[in-house]
Amino acid sequence: MNRTTLHDGWTLRAAGGPVPDHVAGRTIDAQVPGTAHTDLLAAGLIEDPYVDLGENELVWAHRAQWLYATTFAAQPAADDERVDLVFDGLDTVAEISLDGALIGSTANMHRGYRFDVRSLVTGAEQALTVLFRSALETAEAERERLGARPGAYAHPLNMVRKMACSFGWDWGPDLQTAGIWKPVRLERWRTARLASVRPVVTIDGAATVSVHVDVERSGLEDAAALPVTVSVGDQHVRGEVPAAASSVVLSVVVDDPKLWWPHGYGDHPLYDLRVELDGLDEWQRRIGLRTVEVDTSDDEHGTAFTFVVNGQPVFVKGANWIPDDHLLTRITRERLARRVDQALDANLNLLRVWGGGIYESDDFYDVCDERGVMVWQDFLLACFAYPEEEPLRSELEAEARENVTRLASHASLVLWNGGNENIWGHEDWGWKDELGDLTWGAGYYYDLFPSIVAELSPATPYSAGSPFSPRQDPQVVHPNDPDHGTHHQWEVWNRIDYTHYRDDVPRFSSEFGFQGPPTWATLERAVRNADGAPLAKDDAVWLLHQKADDGNGKLDRGLEPHLGVPDDFTDWHWATQLNQARAVSSAITHYRSWWPRTAGSIVWQLNDCWPVTSWAAVDGDERPKPLWWALRAAYADRLLTVQSRPSGLVVAAVNDTALPWTGTVEVRRERLDGTVLASASLDASAGARAVALVALPDEVAVPVDAADEVLVAELGDVRTVHAFVEDVDLHVEPAPFDASVEAVADGYVVTVVARSLVRDLTLHVDRLDPAAQVSDALVTLPAGASARLHVRTAVRGLAEALAERPVLRTANDLVGALRPV
Repeated sequence: MNRTTLHDGWTLRAAGGPVPDHVAGRTIDAQVPGTAHTDLLAAGLIEDPYVDLGENELVWAHRAQWLYATTFAAQPAADDERVDLVFDGLDTVAEISLDGALIGSTANMHRGYRFDVRSLVTGAEQALTVLFRSALETAEAERERLGARPGAYAHPLNMVRKMACSFGWDWGPDLQTAGIWKPVRLERWRTARLASVRPVVTIDGAATVSVHVDVERSGLEDAAALPVTVSVGDQHVRGEVPAAASSVVLSVVVDDPKLWWPHGYGDHPLYDLRVELDGLDEWQRRIGLRTVEVDTSDDEHGTAFTFVVNGQPVFVKGANWIPDDHLLTRITRERLARRVDQALDANLNLLRVWGGGIYESDDFYDVCDERGVMVWQDFLLACFAYPEEEPLRSELEAEARENVTRLASHASLVLWNGGNENIWGHEDWGWKDELGDLTWGAGYYYDLFPSIVAELSPATPYSAGSPFSPRQDPQVVHPNDPDHGTHHQWEVWNRIDYTHYRDDVPRFSSEFGFQGPPTWATLERAVRNADGAPLAKDDAVWLLHQKADDGNGKLDRGLEPHLGVPDDFTDWHWATQLNQARAVSSAITHYRSWWPRTAGSIVWQLNDCWPVTSWAAVDGDERPKPLWWALRAAYADRLLTVQSRPSGLVVAAVNDTALPWTGTVEVRRERLDGTVLASASLDASAGARAVALVALPDEVAVPVDAADEVLVAELGDVRTVHAFVEDVDLHVEPAPFDASVEAVADGYVVTVVARSLVRDLTLHVDRLDPAAQVSDALVTLPAGASARLHVRTAVRGLAEALAERPVLRTANDLVGALRPV
């Protein structure tokens, strides 16, 4: 096999549509892989669509056509030689021509394409062109042909196999990219090539790696047996593909295997897997040896949904994942590693790749394999009814087969999921009346996808959707019933206060979340008024970067009962960030206290794809928001949290470690100034991977003056502080602490000593240095306690600013002014 990449010498020009004059007629250099947007940006022909009002200036691109062109010279094929032109990904509706002759058409960015050009290559310079037509116009034509299907947005994104959020979402821009977004190459080969390799791992003491090898024969010579060698580590097995066949399964047994475990449960060793096809072709990956299943058994509470890895039930500490940059070709392995490391640092063990994005790259999966991060991968259908007619059905089958096969080797992949909110939408969003007898996707979720997973990756669990109630008739048991399977909680955020997270005990919460704005430095870079006026939440530029329906209204209504709604924008920015963190933390700590009945929580969402007010913990400039710190605390291996049970308040000691957690919980009810009013020493014993509930006696659990008292519980070095009322009703002082700042070699150390209760102290260091980092945030200190925060920055002269507003903030300074005189 000889592979030659074709990434050089490409040009781009507009080929049709409402293209502005300064772009029309221009031929510019093109980067491949890339998109028209990234090339236009590099050429200075468009402004950055992520900055200020730039997105609005690119609506014309939705209906533009683009022509990519290059030349190459390839020797004519020998009599026994195949020459294939291979595109790993084209976004989306494309026509490929060689010397003006059409050699293929595509309409799916989620799969690759291979064209036999052996009869077309001449040895001379030849012109290769790729014409991209408007995906929006293609989708509109399909809607007209097949009949409209309902969904969450106006664009008919369900009618074309393109990344759904390319058409915009309630956290992302509507750019509708086009281009050669994955590698392109010529492949020259003889006799046969490896078409696919799929390892299937089973473990029964020893590990058996059954390697399914599929070959494509050239068709240019008589078929013969093809020797194949499979190696796992230092174990080798040889066999052959019979002359009359195109596949073989070879099994390698690994005695005393080193098992791959999720983060927090053990190591994640990887074995080299190599397949060689008689000197003709080879394939290599690293695999992990593990088993995974999802327990969906029925019990007294409903239907479980518990991940079990190597026989060990695992509480999922997860976050939903969207494409890390809307302009996909800018995403590098290094960037993915940074983001996954941020997930690990926040104590996450699973990322759910959401169904409105992409089948994530091998780089993403490699990074997760190496770090022990489990991955839940959606099939790419989200929030719409999807036609099951041709050609869409065949395209969905082709992309599913390709990607299930491609990802089968990754130990991190623990679930294939049929799609996002489509079964729920069909049952609950009025779709049935709109659809009538039209298809909507049921055949994909209940038949096509599970059959493909069972055939190609039988050791990987499958779920029909999220949310989903396993084995239940959706007309009898709602697909979003919290007692059965997976649950999405979106009444909170959309309609009710976040305290209602605690109304339900879901078996597995696979989506929930609350909005908050990006960090201040991100706003200063990318969300600015053209006239330089200070930013306000009703400004057009703010609203362009706030995509949620009534987003500001929901933020204010969410704030009011907890922190009030500040008039000053700087205060409002901090308050909404803090409220986001508080809301999500309240959900996670509640869910974790109910383990094993509740077996996981996957917050919406870890990351952003551009600068925006959203549900993300890490903003579009890669900076952690206060929510990230809340995740780190709420997902800690050992957690103390005060929870309500029918009998009264309890302290839940949540132990997600392999060792028991035992000791004495020291509990005290004290005034905000630290005066102890009552105390108790209570025994606690949480077994490995278990939760212990410690009932609180009334003398500490029932306040006399709720506005001036808190409950403090400590077990070893783990502490929690519980307020009996909301901050707006708590008689906190605005700044009840002493702060000192010491310059050190790599920045500063800020020491804070609490004279009275300090709630959620946070240093917004990005206000002083966009590259600065801090060691902790959302620090709550009872009276007399102290904290040391390490600020890493190369900027000198910041000591005074680090100890003052608007850098040093607390919940106290938001509500302290409300305290009665």
